[in-house]
Amino acid sequence: MPDSSAPLPDHRILEQAAEWFAALGDEDAGPDQQQRWRRWIETDPEHGRAWRYVEQVSARFQQARGHAGRDGAGHILQHTRSDRLTRRRLLGGGVASLAAWLTWRHTPLPDATGRLIAGLTAGQHTTTGEIRDLGLADGGRLWLNSATTVDVAYDNALRRVTLHDGEILIQTGADPRRRPFVVDTRHGRLRALGTRFTVRQHRDHGFLAVYQGSVAIRTRDGDEAVIEAGRQATFQAASVTPAGAADPARQAWSQGLIVANDLPLGELVEELARYRHGHLGVDPAVAHLRALGTYPAGRPDLALAMLENALPVRARQPLPWWVTIGPA
Repeated sequence: MPDSSAPLPDHRILEQAAEWFAALGDEDAGPDQQQRWRRWIETDPEHGRAWRYVEQVSARFQQARGHAGRDGAGHILQHTRSDRLTRRRLLGGGVASLAAWLTWRHTPLPDATGRLIAGLTAGQHTTTGEIRDLGLADGGRLWLNSATTVDVAYDNALRRVTLHDGEILIQTGADPRRRPFVVDTRHGRLRALGTRFTVRQHRDHGFLAVYQGSVAIRTRDGDEAVIEAGRQATFQAASVTPAGAADPARQAWSQGLIVANDLPLGELVEELARYRHGHLGVDPAVAHLRALGTYPAGRPDLALAMLENALPVRARQPLPWWVTIGPA
């Protein structure tokens, strides 16, 4: 789901709205049920807000199916199905099944990896669940996370990547012409000082984690800071805020993985949701549980099955595009 500065309605109300949506979509739904739904909507303004959110999720899901075409729509549905037995079969022997999946995941795909960006300008994007690995003309590399849009522009004075949405990982190359390498975001410009780093664009701020070298930040309003290797920061138009040590495991998404090292379940589910069409939520009653392990970003249903095996939780799916992790 797209990032938003507005908080979601209460979890309980969201679940009620999804249940109403499923009930009204049933062919047996009659006038009495519609009247009960109207009374529910009118009881509380938050009910209406939750209902609008569910409608938006449904519309985006249907739009994604339409854009994907027949074959792509089948792929989307395959990645949003609720068949627990199928997910158990995918899980198989746990570690062995994940190892087999990783072998498949790292087999090079000619249309998804290794593409060379050699022109002066190039617009690149990924769809939900897609990760791309691109070679830059100066020998560097650029990885695009799920639902990411960038422009790449090399000219005589500058090597520039403009991040519009999503997240990127960059390994800069050595440029014989010594042109600066910069990443422009809506909140400011980052200048790489021979480095490897990730940048994520949120609606109200940017996030930077530096793994090698250092990166200079200049915000849109002129605040400046240099973030060294092993550190991370958030930045807005007017300020830069150091955010502690950078976790090298955050780079794992470039290999199609999400690494949870004692990560709260709520945060892990939020990450998995980036790779899945529709709504993927977590009940506050289990959001505090700590998760360990390595999960496949491109197979969120397999990841959910792994979580069900590891923690006292269960995935509920009242609609093809609505999944909630709750107590087992």
